[in-house]
Amino acid sequence: MKKEYARLFDRVKAASIDAMILIAMMYAAAEIFELFDAVPNYARALVAVFIFLLYDPLLTSFYGGTIGHSFSGIGVRKDNNLENNISFPSAIIRFVFKICLGWISLLTITGNVKKKALHDFIANSVVIELND
Repeated sequence: MKKEYARLFDRVKAASIDAMILIAMMYAAAEIFELFDAVPNYARALVAVFIFLLYDPLLTSFYGGTIGHSFSGIGVRKDNNLENNISFPSAIIRFVFKICLGWISLLTITGNVKKKALHDFIANSVVIELND
């Protein structure tokens, strides 16, 4: 079965949804910490880093995409095997480069057949439309 590669609009929509979810998760964590008398700053920082750094790689490697991907009808897969999710180490590499390159990474999407961003080239991943 031939898969269609995700459009730029769907990827931006997914990223926007994920940004809102991350903000909500950070706010919820802050509110939970307020329920306790003395929470060390390192604990707050650790939770914030955990939420921010692991949200995308964990969901992408275990479920084939983030919540934003799911709502947008797209998913991240291995470039050479569209039936399999990328590994956790690949998802971490993909995320690090996605964050470092920012929107610049998306400039390559319209210039190649598989609509791969720079971080997809680095992690050997593709983003496809899910027709479930």
